[in-house]
Amino acid sequence: QVQLAESGGGLVQAGGSLTLSCAVSGRNNYMAWFRQAPGKEREFVAAIRWNGGHTYYTDSVKDRFTISRDNAKSTMFLQMNSLKLEDTGVYYCAAGTRTIQSSVRQASGYTYWGQGTQVTVSS
Repeated sequence: QVQLAESGGGLVQAGGSLTLSCAVSGRNNYMAWFRQAPGKEREFVAAIRWNGGHTYYTDSVKDRFTISRDNAKSTMFLQMNSLKLEDTGVYYCAAGTRTIQSSVRQASGYTYWGQGTQVTVSS
């Protein structure tokens, strides 16, 4: 059983920065961040392979967001810079124990989910 706990959401002005954390207990092979804006479907943001650290990003956050993990602390991070209004939403941490590379950008590729943390970007 994998348990996840996000933290670090909040209110930030456009152009600002915010760092999200996800503490994980239990083994996993991939972890990811997804987000869901009001009235929209949940969308992929970024993913990381736990062993090796290979990363994946959606195009809209490339060069602005950085996903990383600290194996010793069993924690995943999402450093978000140059935030835009459209980055607003609930951010979810996800983990999979049998996630395959071809499904890292799909919500169905992950079994375990955190409760979500709100990120609001204001003008």
